Parts: sequence; C-alpha cells; structure tokens
Amino acid sequence: MAKKAQTLEELFDGLESVIAAMEQEDVTLEESFGLYHKGMDLLKKCNDKIDKVEKKMLVLDHEGETHEFED
Repeated sequence: MAKKAQTLEELFDGLESVIAAMEQEDVTLEESFGLYHKGMDLLKKCNDKIDKVEKKMLVLDHEGETHEFED
C-alpha cells in the first residue's frame, strides 16, 4: 500500500515537534543530531511542496488572461 503524501500543514506540525524536542533540557547530543536531520528532511519536503504550488499558480493579467506564475 502506498504511503499518503503529507500535507504542508502536517509537515509544519512535524517541524514544530522537532523544534520543541530540541528545546528540551534533557535532549542528548546524539538525539539533537537525529532531530536536526529529521528537521532538515521535513524542511526540504516543505520547500518541494511550496515550489510545486508556485509552479501551478496562475496569474490573471490586465486583459483577463491567465499565465503561469513567474518570479
């Protein structure tokens, strides 16, 4: 069975959980490294999702025609 892709909100929640875990006083150095890597992975997934959304966005020009979003 294929794993369902996480939504952007779920990814942000995951990042918040990682940050909260890293802020705990009793977190070990090894746990910090693991949390850091997990956070970086989640951040990359967030950036990938945002990039896909930006590419799909359409902009309405002054003549009422739609064009793909450009930087």
